[in-house]
Parts: sequence; structure tokens; C-alpha cells
Amino acid sequence: MLGIRNFVQSFSSSSASRTMTKLKTPPAPTLPTAIKSRDEAKLEEGTETAVFANGCFWGTEHFFKTYYGHLPQFSCVSGYTGGDVAKPSYRQVCSGTTGHAESVKLTYQKGSVGYGELVEFHLRTHDPTTVDRQGPDRGSQYRSAIFYTTPEQKEIAEKVIAEAQEKYVKGKIVTELAPLKDWYNAEDYHQDYLFENPNGESRSAFHSRSLSKPSCVIL
Repeated sequence: MLGIRNFVQSFSSSSASRTMTKLKTPPAPTLPTAIKSRDEAKLEEGTETAVFANGCFWGTEHFFKTYYGHLPQFSCVSGYTGGDVAKPSYRQVCSGTTGHAESVKLTYQKGSVGYGELVEFHLRTHDPTTVDRQGPDRGSQYRSAIFYTTPEQKEIAEKVIAEAQEKYVKGKIVTELAPLKDWYNAEDYHQDYLFENPNGESRSAFHSRSLSKPSCVIL
């Protein structure tokens, strides 16, 4: 099993205002399935959706927009999914009683990035071995999860998780893998939160997920 540093060294963090933030080159995938998905990616008509949860969505959104905002037809929206209450509010989700996870929904042109690469990136940017917690943020709404939209996404995610477990992670990966059902956009003030409020990470686990000083198990 390789050390954590092997999975970290190509990353650095940024929390500048979005108007001053330069897009960063994402780290090259290191896991076989992620590498294969990158190498086989070819642009197609239409868009694809990928949904991830890994703690406070402020930081999750910030990472994906900073490293993948260059993709054609790209968007990244913070929101709620995985629960059983219709149109939940942030206050309701924070109560931990709705079953929702703070998540981000990525949309991008088909074939502009390999889905396996996104799954590996997702695993890099948090600790997937902690149950219902990331840094100081605790509760089921902060769980690690991947919400797949196709059987192919499920299969790829399963393979990448297994490869990360074998190659990098000592503890058991507890990332939930579930089909995407209802999705609800978060309130407007949550969108682009850390770009508009670069000091906002004091209210979240963003610093503990900083790519320059990661607490992440495999980052």
C-alpha cells in the first residue's frame, strides 16, 4: 500500500475570490479505472451529470469549480439529495432529520472528462473513512456519498473505490453509493459561497480539507 503523500503531492489549495481565482489543472488520476476513463473520454453530444457529497458543500463546490470549471457546458450547483423530505430548507437539512446530504451536482459535456477521474478527485478531497463527519462538521448531512445516474456510473464508482481502498486507504471506505433520486438546489446564498465569502470556511470544515494541509486519508 502506498503512502498518503503519493496521493497528495500534486494538489495545492486556494480560497481567493472567484473573480480573482484562476482555474487550476486537476491532478492526473492514479487509479487504473480513473486513468482508463480519462484515456477513453471522447466528446459527444449532450451533457452528463455527476453528484457527490463529502462534507460541507461550500468546500466541495469550491474544489470542483476550481479544478473542473474549464470543462465545456460546465456547471456546479450546491444542493440536497438522498433524503425523504420534499423541498427541504437548509435549516431542515442541518437538523439531520431529513436524510439529505449536502451535495454538489456537476453538469458537463459528455466525454469532456472521465467519470472515474471525477470519482478519484472526490475521494482525494475528503476523508471517506469517517461516518457522518468531515472535520468539525458532524451529522448525516455531511456523509461521504456518490449518487450515480446510470448503471455505468455505479460500476465505475465501485471499481475506483475498491482500487483506492487497496492502494491508499488503511481505514474502511464508508462512502455511500446510491442512485440519484430527487434533487433540490440549495438556497441562492450557498451558491459560490467560498468565492463570494473567502473567509466563510471558518464556519465549515473547509480548512480541514485544505489541499495544502489535508486531514484527508488519501488526499
